Amino acid sequence: MVCMKQKLSLVPQKPGCYLMKNKDGVIIYVGKAKKLKNRLSSYFRGTHTGKTARLVSEIADFEYMVVGSETEAFILELNLIKKYDPKYNILLRDDKSYPYIELTEEAVPRLLVVRNINRKKNRHTKLYGPYPNVSAARSVVNLLNRMYPLRKCRTFQKKPCLYYHIGQCLGYCTYQVSKDKIDEMVRDIQRFLKGDHTLITEKIKSEMLAESMKMNYEKAQELKELLSYIETTLSKQKVEIQDDVDRDIFGYYEEKGYLSIQCFFVRGGKILERHSHIFPIVDEVGEELTRYIAKFYEKNVLLPKEILVPDQVDTELLESVLGVTVHVPIRGVKKNMVLMACDNAKIAMNEKFELIQKDEERTTLANQELQNILHLDHLDRIELFDNSNLFGSYNVSGMVVFVDGKPSKNDYRKFKITVDQNDDYGTMREVIYRRYFRVLKDGLTRPDLIIVDGGIGQMHVAREVLASLGMNIPVVGLKKDDHHATSKLLAFDPIVEIDINKRSNLFYYLERMQDEVHNYTIHYHKQIRSKGALESVLDHVEGIGEKRKKELLKRYRTTTKLKSLSVDELKEILPEKVAFNLYEFLQAMDEEKK
Repeated sequence: MVCMKQKLSLVPQKPGCYLMKNKDGVIIYVGKAKKLKNRLSSYFRGTHTGKTARLVSEIADFEYMVVGSETEAFILELNLIKKYDPKYNILLRDDKSYPYIELTEEAVPRLLVVRNINRKKNRHTKLYGPYPNVSAARSVVNLLNRMYPLRKCRTFQKKPCLYYHIGQCLGYCTYQVSKDKIDEMVRDIQRFLKGDHTLITEKIKSEMLAESMKMNYEKAQELKELLSYIETTLSKQKVEIQDDVDRDIFGYYEEKGYLSIQCFFVRGGKILERHSHIFPIVDEVGEELTRYIAKFYEKNVLLPKEILVPDQVDTELLESVLGVTVHVPIRGVKKNMVLMACDNAKIAMNEKFELIQKDEERTTLANQELQNILHLDHLDRIELFDNSNLFGSYNVSGMVVFVDGKPSKNDYRKFKITVDQNDDYGTMREVIYRRYFRVLKDGLTRPDLIIVDGGIGQMHVAREVLASLGMNIPVVGLKKDDHHATSKLLAFDPIVEIDINKRSNLFYYLERMQDEVHNYTIHYHKQIRSKGALESVLDHVEGIGEKRKKELLKRYRTTTKLKSLSVDELKEILPEKVAFNLYEFLQAMDEEKK
């Protein structure tokens, strides 16, 4: 279970995007922030109303991506909303595309703000963007129209229009303008729209100085505001690459024998997805990273046109294996993208280590608190039991073990219960006896504490069985509230109820252990049910006796696996007639379900 307070403490004060998830892992909201920590924390403090309150009530987890500026965060947010269509981003869910600036390639070009870029593909045009909103795109167009007097009118007029008289058009309708002059303006505009603002800022500074020398301060102030707009609003957007090439971008961070890798999937110039992985390494970073990327594309067979990597990667080796361009960018926007991937890899690594450290600290405190409450001399090993059945059928139990607060999965055990009907006490009696008779017989390690799933009745049964075996091991129970959530600890003799603060380390510790044993037992129960369903199916197929049934159960275990076989595949293990009977029976079962 995710501890929001603990996870929030690790979020950096950097610009980026965050993705809110519900209990099923579905992304329900995408947002952006100039300071991620402040924004995310705001969701989990104070009270909220309306849609925000509904959103907060559904949040079970979150993740985030760090970028270089608030503008980048906004562009990334738009792309992520388009991709995931989260239910709480309803205001941005429409059929309109986000605004782009179009530079037409007519003999006398125009600058336009467009939304539907798909219909532009067959036209002679260049597109730049996307922009956060129409206002931002129009501001850029207005700025460029002011600095470069391109054509404004859709059609040619018979006489010069107003734009000509205010100096924002060269009068293309009436006067001959040289192609060289037009081409020069187009080149400057393209440089600006691709992110190179140097030329136009120098031009504005020159004009501003000239107006000041003329003591035309109002005009100079206007130019100063233009310059400020360029410097603050039109910052370079590293999350955009101005082409339509599909590329994957890898970054890494290495520390304490662990390698953190981030891969950004860029499609149509925009980051649409991210892959993150942290794992221990043995070889040098370059070898591990190169190997990882090669293996990554064994599972992800859809290769991009280009892969961007840090300089530690063996690009020649990867190119020979993958058959696509693998490039180490030296400068520019591609280099910035790799650095951004590395930055996110470092943040992910630091977060993982801090979460582990904080979890260990909390677990130690919780274990000590439980030991103190129960007045135990030591508490190193805890064994927990859970029972599961379906209307008295497929009765099973599961046992999980925690040693020093950590799951000891090698010690987990499953029990197929033999008692008849839906007998909770009988189930508890059987599983406790089988487990601790084995502990005595084989000299296994005894636990310092036993936790049973259930109330006072189950505790009494467990204690009686242990007493009959001559074992003195403390037994406690966990009482649930009306919402089936842990609410009280049952302990001592006579049994008393101990309240647990739901914000305490102990509560999260007990809840974590309870979730672990419950999930483990449910998984085993599903396995048994699937096998039982197959066994029931085979009982109804002519030609399948006990011997063939056992062979099929051993080989396939579930009806799902058996249904995936063709008649020819069944004939390899069964006589033709029996294979056909089984195939027909399985198909008929599917038809009945439809």
